[in-house]
Amino acid sequence: MIHRAHSATGKEAASRAASLVSRSHRAAALLAACAIAVAAAPAAAQRVPESRGEIALSFAPLVKRAAPAVVNIYAKRVVRAQPTSPFMDDPFFRRFFGDSFSFGFPRERIQNSLGSGVIVAADGLVVTNFHVIDKSDEITVVLADRREFDVTLVGADQTTDLAVLRIKSSGERFPFLELRDSDELEVGDLVLAIGNPFGVGQTVTNGIVSALARTARGVSDFGFFIQTDAAINPGNSGGALFAMDGRLIGINTAIYTRSGGSNGIGFAAPSNMVRVVLDGALAGGKPRRPWMALAGQDVTADIASSLSLPRPLGLLVNDVFPGGPAARAGIRVGDVIVAVNGREVADGASFRFRIATLPLGSAADVAVVRAGAERRLAMALEAAPETPPRATAELDGRHPFAGATVANLSPALSEGIGLAGQYRGVVVLDVRRGSVAARVGFRGGDVIAQVNGADVASVTQLRRLVERPEARWQIAFRRDGAVRSVVIQG
Repeated sequence: MIHRAHSATGKEAASRAASLVSRSHRAAALLAACAIAVAAAPAAAQRVPESRGEIALSFAPLVKRAAPAVVNIYAKRVVRAQPTSPFMDDPFFRRFFGDSFSFGFPRERIQNSLGSGVIVAADGLVVTNFHVIDKSDEITVVLADRREFDVTLVGADQTTDLAVLRIKSSGERFPFLELRDSDELEVGDLVLAIGNPFGVGQTVTNGIVSALARTARGVSDFGFFIQTDAAINPGNSGGALFAMDGRLIGINTAIYTRSGGSNGIGFAAPSNMVRVVLDGALAGGKPRRPWMALAGQDVTADIASSLSLPRPLGLLVNDVFPGGPAARAGIRVGDVIVAVNGREVADGASFRFRIATLPLGSAADVAVVRAGAERRLAMALEAAPETPPRATAELDGRHPFAGATVANLSPALSEGIGLAGQYRGVVVLDVRRGSVAARVGFRGGDVIAQVNGADVASVTQLRRLVERPEARWQIAFRRDGAVRSVVIQG
């Protein structure tokens, strides 16, 4: 199970702090000595440390330089809780008073969130995970030297689960970590992680890069992560994953766990994606990423066999947006995209990541396999257009969509809400709680395909289709890549 690793409690800290610290210190010392000994000698002459000096080799100098740039983040938000009635489970009262029946005055309580962050510029620019600060009313950062500062939110990008903060100070200069090109990483490289697990205070763990381009579904819309066995636990989210040269190569984001603690499978957002979010935040908004302008499916073993490909690799294109940059580049339905700028494309997530981390206004060298031969095509990197206009509207009346907020899909809207590849039609943005649409089961992200057999192409057309009451409604919509249908009696 994939867990975001930001929450920590005092009880967890008390039970695990001692073992975490002692194990990480013993492992760090042993691994450092062995790694340096192996690196210093050829494979045929590997040996154990023979002198006191070799045994004393340590990550300490590296940690001493990097640790001051890692901060603890304390986020607070006020939650208003409406007291519930003891009669809420009685069907009689629910019939007359509804699901929101309550009594008394609302009560406020403070909900705390704990995480980590990394200073990436001397003026106090901090990167962390979006889920660490989401919906917070007050955010405080605590430096390694225990000084506390308030911060302002510079930018947030929920699709990558990253956020950018700025420390409020009067011109003070802060220690920071320089970003490194995460594409330089290789499986087996040594890495260190710094964060605040379980609220015990700043802690360092070490490990190796276990895998690259890993997918951690449900964490962000860009499933392209660095996997590491460096211990990452609740409270580590937003902390630094850095290489042996002291540069930042990832932001620790999630763990795979069955117990809530580290099982040796952690995920970090690559620094190349962090750089894109930083640039967008400093430009005054969310990142503006290049538009793929196509849709496809991962190449499976069966697809590779049917196309006479040597191995299952790449993205099989099954839709190209007319007039978009992919179409103008010459990419066709049936092509298999296998590389971008010389970097291998393993699947759809890999292609999205490669395109998303490239600058607008340039061109990407896209390698495709067509009819058994590889071709190189130049695709312009452009932002997705807002065409047609959204025409956002909340529908009301006597029909199944009453209470739903809908909009015209456009490439820009599709990319913004994580529906990449679905560029036409009408999308449900939100559903009012307790409304007819909510009871029918619609939810944000549903794309309305048909109403009573008629294709739905725009909000205007949808309004026209539902303006007259019907005795029976037959509706088809797309959700999670599948077409679903529902029949409602009027």
